[in-house]
Amino acid sequence: MIFGRKTFLGAVTAFEKAVRAQDAQGAERAFAQLHRTSGKAGDSEYREAGPRLAALLPEVPPGPRAAVAVVVGACVERGADALACAAEVFAGAREGFAAAVDFCARWADSGGGELPEPDDELTDAIIERTGHELAIGWFTLEQWEMASVAMLNNRAVRQTLEDKTELLALVERVAEASGHEFKCLTYALRVLDDEPLIVLHRDTGTGYALRMSGIGDNFQLHTLLAGVLVGGMHVPGEAPSAQEIAVCRDTAGQVPTTGAFNLVGADGGWIFNEGNPSDIDVVDGVRLIVLDPPPYRRGWPTGRFFPGMRGDLVLERVLGAEETAGWFDKMAPAKG
Repeated sequence: MIFGRKTFLGAVTAFEKAVRAQDAQGAERAFAQLHRTSGKAGDSEYREAGPRLAALLPEVPPGPRAAVAVVVGACVERGADALACAAEVFAGAREGFAAAVDFCARWADSGGGELPEPDDELTDAIIERTGHELAIGWFTLEQWEMASVAMLNNRAVRQTLEDKTELLALVERVAEASGHEFKCLTYALRVLDDEPLIVLHRDTGTGYALRMSGIGDNFQLHTLLAGVLVGGMHVPGEAPSAQEIAVCRDTAGQVPTTGAFNLVGADGGWIFNEGNPSDIDVVDGVRLIVLDPPPYRRGWPTGRFFPGMRGDLVLERVLGAEETAGWFDKMAPAKG
């Protein structure tokens, strides 16, 4: 099939040619055409376009590179191969956040004051103060966050991303220097897959070995735990509905739920729903929590922190009494 300039793939082809010819005006026109035609493109076009645009990212100048990465992310969300797109997106994200670290330092060294918001307008005064390259890094962070999270929704990407720790460290350095938390990207980089979890239920003295994957925050974990343990008739309580479980696994939307437990860590302190599973302490190589009765009735709209990420929590086995007692011995008393 032949695609003209007025089709999505035709615009992709025109953009490729302009970028490789270093034709800035042609690239700008083709990129605008990408946006104009994207609404009518089918999934097959997005699947083809994603890897082509990702491969082009190193040749795109730093300013518009992040905007192209966002389009790559949209292609992945429509079915493009995330593994084929991720490497170039993350390379750009690392460069962007590394530049933002230096931007924050340069800003402090040149007089300090309140940093501009990453979605503010980039002005000549800011460029004069920090330099063009560092300013571009700062002002494209939210785009890199969007594109990176689109990649991280894919489990295979999360499991094969070799320098996840490096990118997370850069994001955290920017957050510390600027007060801007980049919560979505931070949480996405902390998502655990095939992660063993030991859960102890204090009132019944029982223990359970589970395995979790793709869970974005502890609200989602809390609901899934109640579904597996209360819904599975292992511990007493009010089980979440099938719909509540579904929206925490792979169904779109949010529905009201009520907390079944208080999550307590190995140190006896509360594990807050607002955190994520990576916050749970590791004891003898395994993340370990105790379920206590909720101190008060608490409800929230349950669902997935990352709507594009499938969550899973599987009960692998019920622990025997002796093994359960051994785990309880490793727990500090609840701090109340």
